[in-house]
Amino acid sequence: MAKYKSYDYSQQVLLPVSLEEQLVPGTLEFALHTLVDTRMDMSVFDEKYKNDETGRAAYDPKILLKVVLFAYSRGIVSSRKIERACQENVIFMALACGQKPDHSTIAGFVSSLKDEILPLFRDILLVCEEEGLLGGTVFALDGCKISSNASKQWSGTIGDLERTKQKLEKKVKQLLAEQRDTDKREGRGSRKGGGGGDGGNRQKQMDRLKKKAARIDEWLKQNGPKRGATGKEIKSNVTDNESAMMATWHGTLQGYNGQALADKKHQVILHGEVFGNGQDHGHVPPMLDGAKENLKKIGLPEDYFKGKLFAADSDYHSRTNMLKCQQEGLDAYIPDNKFRQRDPRFANRERHRRPARKKFGLKDFQYKKKTDQYICPEGKKLNLECKRTATAGTVYRKYRSQAKDCKGYLSMEKCIWFKHGRRKTLMVPIGPDGVNLTKQMIQKVDSEAGKKIYIQRMAIVEPIFGNLRIQKRLDHFTLRGKIKVNIQWLLYCMVHNIEKIVNYGYAGAG
Repeated sequence: MAKYKSYDYSQQVLLPVSLEEQLVPGTLEFALHTLVDTRMDMSVFDEKYKNDETGRAAYDPKILLKVVLFAYSRGIVSSRKIERACQENVIFMALACGQKPDHSTIAGFVSSLKDEILPLFRDILLVCEEEGLLGGTVFALDGCKISSNASKQWSGTIGDLERTKQKLEKKVKQLLAEQRDTDKREGRGSRKGGGGGDGGNRQKQMDRLKKKAARIDEWLKQNGPKRGATGKEIKSNVTDNESAMMATWHGTLQGYNGQALADKKHQVILHGEVFGNGQDHGHVPPMLDGAKENLKKIGLPEDYFKGKLFAADSDYHSRTNMLKCQQEGLDAYIPDNKFRQRDPRFANRERHRRPARKKFGLKDFQYKKKTDQYICPEGKKLNLECKRTATAGTVYRKYRSQAKDCKGYLSMEKCIWFKHGRRKTLMVPIGPDGVNLTKQMIQKVDSEAGKKIYIQRMAIVEPIFGNLRIQKRLDHFTLRGKIKVNIQWLLYCMVHNIEKIVNYGYAGAG
């Protein structure tokens, strides 16, 4: 006969736990505890609290910051999950010193860091500088598109949203008519809800549709069209209008473009910021200005970037970005989007070869001066989309057709260059680029020295996004609005920099 050890769930066990002993030197939690207590100026929170004479005692911001930063390092973003961790996980208990802040306190604390987040980020950056983690010679900039707390289904132009509202209202009327017909057939008159069954479900569906229609209607009353960089209307979002629809390698998403400017030596982030714009053509100026301000606050000179190397991918190749680098004295390497086609190492790659079939050229399109339009060989109109855009040292006017005009034509393959393109884009050269920054950049990037410098970009900044997206599981933002989303992004950047301090510099962590 089998014999097992006896057990009794009703027994009581006393577990002696020293909270301080759970924070072991050399770990991230110990570094967080030490840095927040000794190196971060928490007096920035004092102005928020006026409860010294009356009112309930508040949770110490030190406790909340430690808990939030450690939660983000473990990939926990939800305030409810952080609350639960403070009740169940011994390391969270140690950082919270046995206190148990609820989810609303945690969420409110994170959302309220608008004025405090940058000073806190700079405190960590100062420690990085003091521990010799900044090389100050080579820098790289890149962005990571992350989903926001908003659905693509609530996106559209003002016209799109108006039509969606009308469809919802039409569906409500249709369901109401069906309900009346059902009531008449069953002899219940026009009694609301139909007494249950399908009638009850139909009523719930109508309530949901009415709520959606009312939400869109209220939003339309308070908001106008959202304009892009060219002044053309772009899609708005009812839930979070500061986020944007962005194209990624995995499809489109509604979200924010998280930017990080990193130092080469240990990939320390000098500045981070989110933008509700998937295009990087104008992101270098605000990122460099933000980094300069951060470095100035920790005692470094204003001309910190002068004469240093800077690299960014082809998405940043624009006159605005290159001029900013020139003004700051940066030796920048930002290739245009055709630099791989010029590289002899890719000469034999099939994906970089142009199709052999002949395409329609500019001479095949007829220009109408009066309306400023081009007419394609099929008789369809191409309207002006951009008056001035520079590529490879030449200034162009851009004309585009409507997708519905191109659909179904046999000559589409001869007209549209890309395999999955839906409409024709016609670039009409109007002259050379004034300063010809693109030509200068092409010569730099295509040189042997330039190739060696530019290739460092991936090793500098890409591991940061690998750490945040994969190791920290930052696959979406939980807050809404640029200000609050930017707080979350900078908190993650702080966690990344603190890990660098633990691994490479901070003596107190070991």
